[in-house]
Formats: sequence, C-alpha cells, structure tokens
Amino acid sequence: MNVTLAVKQYISKMIENSGPGMKVLLMDRETTSIVSVVYTQSEILQKEVYLFERIDSQNRDSMKHLKAICFLRPTKENVEHLIQELRRPKYSVYFIYFSNVISKSEIKALAEADEQEVVAEVQEFYGDFIAVNPHLFSLNLQGVSRGRSWEPSMLSRCTQGLTSVLLALKKCPMIRYQLSSDMSKRLAESVKWTYQAMVHELLGLNNNRIDLSRVPGINKDLREVVLSAENDEFYANNLYLNFGEIGTNIKNLMEDFQKKRPKGQQKLESITDMKAFVDNYPQFKKMSGTVSKHVTVVGELSRLVSERQLMEVSEVEQELACQNDHSSAQQSVRRLLQNPRLSELDAVRLVMLYALRYERHSSSILPSLMDELSRKGVSERHRRVMSVVEYGGKRVRGSDLITPTDAVAITKQFFKGLKGVENVYTQHQPLLHDTLDQLIKGRLKDSQFPYLGPSSLRDRPQDIIVFMIGGAMYEEALTVYNLNRSTPGVRIVLGGSSIHNTKSFLEEVMSATSHSSDRPQGSGRHFNRR
Repeated sequence: MNVTLAVKQYISKMIENSGPGMKVLLMDRETTSIVSVVYTQSEILQKEVYLFERIDSQNRDSMKHLKAICFLRPTKENVEHLIQELRRPKYSVYFIYFSNVISKSEIKALAEADEQEVVAEVQEFYGDFIAVNPHLFSLNLQGVSRGRSWEPSMLSRCTQGLTSVLLALKKCPMIRYQLSSDMSKRLAESVKWTYQAMVHELLGLNNNRIDLSRVPGINKDLREVVLSAENDEFYANNLYLNFGEIGTNIKNLMEDFQKKRPKGQQKLESITDMKAFVDNYPQFKKMSGTVSKHVTVVGELSRLVSERQLMEVSEVEQELACQNDHSSAQQSVRRLLQNPRLSELDAVRLVMLYALRYERHSSSILPSLMDELSRKGVSERHRRVMSVVEYGGKRVRGSDLITPTDAVAITKQFFKGLKGVENVYTQHQPLLHDTLDQLIKGRLKDSQFPYLGPSSLRDRPQDIIVFMIGGAMYEEALTVYNLNRSTPGVRIVLGGSSIHNTKSFLEEVMSATSHSSDRPQGSGRHFNRR
C-alpha cells in the first residue's frame, strides 16, 4: 500500500487522458497541495503541463492554445467558480476531475454552463488527501474538535479524506477503534453501509424494482429500473458490500464500458466496422444500461442523503442505540427535530427510537417530543409514536435489544459513503445474529424457543430456515449472508412476511396496533425457524 503512488497514478491518468499538446493544470487551494507533495514542477513539465493556475484566480489570461486539466475538490465554491469559467472559457478544452463525489445536480449545472461545449470529460479521482510519504498521509486540518467532541464540519471532512484513502488503495477494512475515545468511535462508525439496504431505505425496492420517476432530470428510460442479482452481475457482486466500496466498483464498471463502447462515428466508416458493431450490439446495449442504471441509483442515493442530512441523523441514532446517556440523547433529538430539513419519516424514526430506548426512564421527555412532531406538521397517523412501544416495547420483547452491558457489541456501523458525500446511514448488528449464533452452537434455550411436539434436535443444525412474522429487513439478510460465508457446513435461509424499510415498518406498526384490542397478547415481530 503506497499512498504517494496512488495519487501520482491519478494525476498521471488525468494528464494522459487529455492527450498530446500544451496543457494548464487548474487547481484549488487544497488540490494544489495534494499535487505539489507528490510531483515536482519539473516532473509535470515533462508531461507537457506548462502552466499552473488557481480556479479562484481573477487575473488569468485567455489562452486558447492550451488544454485545461481541472483537479478540484467538489465544494460549492469550486463548482460555482467552474460554472463561471465554462460560461467564459479561457482554454480550448476542459478535462475536469473532482477529488471526491460530485452531485448529479451540480453536474447538471456544469452541463448547462457549458454552452460552448468545451468540456471533454468529467470524472471522479479519489485523491482527496495529502500523501506526505508512501506510508503517511494527512488532511491538513486544524481545530477538529469542540472539547472532546467533533467539530461537525471536521468530522465530515475527515470521513471524506479517510474514505478517499480507502478507495484509492481499493481497501474494504475491518475497523478497530480506541474505546475510550468517543471521537475515534464516531469516525470509525463512518465505515459500513450496504448497497441493497440503502437502496431500499431511501428509494424503496419493490420486487427488485426501483421507481425513479421523481428523480430530477431523470431519463425516461431510467424511470423504473430493476436490481436483480440473477440478471445483473454488478448488483450480484455488490449488494452486500460496503457502500463506500461501491464507488470504486462503479468506476471500474464505467472504465470497462468505455473500453468496449464505440469510439465515435469515425469508427463506423467501413463496412467491417459497422458489421463488428452490429455483431456486438446486444452485449454493448446491455452493458450501457448497467452503467447508466447504477450511476443513476447511486447518484440519487447521494442526493437524498445530503438533502435529508442523514449523517447527523445517523449520529443521533447511534447515540440512542449504543449509549446510556439520557441527558445527551434528549438534547440531540430535540436539536434535530428543530431542523427544518429533517424529513417526516426521519423525525418519527428518531422519536420512536427514543421512546423504545427510554420508555421507562423517570425523566422521559416523550410528551414534549410528541408536541414537537405536531409543530413540525407531522401527520397524525405518524405521530402515534406510542404504537411502537405497544408493538415492540419491553413488555412484549422476548429479549432486550439494548442493554448497557451489550451496547458495544451491537454498536451500529456507519459508512460515510460514496467518496465523501454526506451519505452515512446506520447499520447495526441485529438481534438475529446472536440468535442464530446460539442456535448454530447448540446453545439456544428451549425456554425461549421451544420445540413443537416431543422431538428435539440432538446435533447442531446444518440447514436453517428463519421466517420473520411481521417482516424481515435487508440488514438481517446481510447477517445471514455473513454467517453463511463464515460458518462452514451451515446453510441459512431467511424469509419474512415482508421486507421492510422505515415507511413500510411504520405501516406495519400502525396496522398491528390498531387492532391490538382484539389480541390477548402483545404484538411485535417474531421468529419461526426449522
């Protein structure tokens, strides 16, 4: 692993892509440092880069004989500078590279500004860190904390930089952190999110279909897309991977596509060229659709995570699930509920988590939080927060989901996802993992899961079918997937009455509790297994 080489390869690729001819390298303050640490000016001069400029410089001359290579962090300021640049281009052609993810809306704004059609390429190259030497990198940040807590913008930037390092090195890590440091814990929590679960939560996955008709500027051919592991090799290989690693894999997918796509009309001038294209067209068409589909889906996920501020929401959910500090939790929930950008579903989910976590706390502020939901205009149906306590509170749970003794063991895992976009989403270790682990080891208590009839299993089970009455989740599917991989000789299948995201789970709760008077016992999700 060599961080210096990783950044140098990105820069070399940028220059190579621009082709022969005299070039200018257009950078911002941070990317200037990133480049200058790994390349000397004389080295870059040998690659026909004769001028180095800042995107925010107001005194640059027009030089139409130069090609511009733009290497910029995807900040709002840089995008605005670039828009102004494209409206009055000073160079003949522009090759644009962002050091981290650029949102779809910003890409659209750049495209609209490119009225003279001077942009030849826009890509994301993940050199968003300073490679001090081959085995040392820095983000050059000062003042990252407030006391013993993160400065919020610094947590975001550190996550972006660290994620960029992982993507540049193509690593999907196992993470350990210093238990006594809350800041290291929070940064560690930025490293896990699976593609399938995220798609379902934010976009809705119905029979492997996603409705993208409401996505701004969506192509008519992509208004509904199918994500099927059977027919989509990319999806099959990525549905259980960390969301951040999706960025690397999509880049590889696009590079593969670019190698195979027709190079332009000039390539179809001969009969031989045309025949070769027609012969290969079915495969080309299928691959083109795969690229467009996944780039669109991931782009929309990134937009929603940013719009709904899910990074901050996830931190509070982590606090509710894994800490036992009521004073801090209630302050965090109150603060988020006062944020006008918080969506109705996210607000309700936060209050429901609080209700479950502190349902018997002597200083519970649940009535006050309910009033806050009302002031936010949350619908009366969704304000029935106590329904979740009736559905899954301590009175009806067979075992507790969260206790002070196992908080670390079930710590939610986060992934500050796609190359630095604010796309963290919580993924905690579900109770199903411990249940299956005990079952596989022959330690699952009969008093908790009795056998039907007089027979019982003497040996440890090899084939296990789990059915969740009330609905399963993709997070639990990930647990089963991991157990199948890590436990030789054991095969597990998971089923459920449905597969939930937040919205469908709330509907399940409302439906279950509206008829609770007919039930002699508590509601809730239950396991059946064979």
